[in-house]
Amino acid sequence: MPRYALLIEYDGRPFCGWQAQSGLPTVQEAIEHALARLEPDPPRIAGAGRTDTGVHATGQVAHCYLQRDWTPLRLRDALNHHLRPLPVAILAVSRVEDSFHARFSAVERRYLFRLVARRAPPALLTGQVWHIRHRLELGDMQAAAQYLIGQHDFTTFRASQCQAASPVKTLDALEISAHPIAQGTEFQFRLRARSFLHNQVRSIIGTLERVGAGAWQPGDVKTALSARDRAACGPVSPPHGLYLTGVRYKCDPFTDD
Repeated sequence: MPRYALLIEYDGRPFCGWQAQSGLPTVQEAIEHALARLEPDPPRIAGAGRTDTGVHATGQVAHCYLQRDWTPLRLRDALNHHLRPLPVAILAVSRVEDSFHARFSAVERRYLFRLVARRAPPALLTGQVWHIRHRLELGDMQAAAQYLIGQHDFTTFRASQCQAASPVKTLDALEISAHPIAQGTEFQFRLRARSFLHNQVRSIIGTLERVGAGAWQPGDVKTALSARDRAACGPVSPPHGLYLTGVRYKCDPFTDD
């Protein structure tokens, strides 16, 4: 049976995360239901990242086997037709080798977190950014971020229910930029790593926000990291500012799309 890779975009607000759960709406379930309209034996799909409730994606990747030999463009269009009106879109489809696995073949994952700092609420971005009403100091957050780059034991920054075998991860990049908007600033946090622990990104962002607000000093982040204690972490940011923006493979399955 042919194997296909899917490049997926979605708004996480209506869903209880990516992974299928009995009786709950999920992105995986929505795509599998669309595939069931095309195949007599509904296939299961596997995603590159198990995003949580409310988390968005502009570059999620999944793979599946299908019985029919579809052309990529026709499969993309057919899936998008059956996904309507859900806020899920298949951006591209590619035929891949049987050895390709959306999760285990990935060599890098990229996340973006969007935070809006201004007094007025973001009327056009509700549910798509974290809104705070106070100012943040960009330089302090950038200084604190440097303590987190590289290989570390990230026990402090992972959820207590995290099932990863080891808390040791390598954070390849953590870049923070500020962008003026009407009466305020949007801060964008971009993170790159081969893989992340459960709630690692949101724990990092929530802690850096405390630095930007002046409640923590940049060096306090180093102290929290060294503590290897979940209790030393700052507050966890809400999910709706977080986006899975890309997954990298040694051979990009969507190069020609």
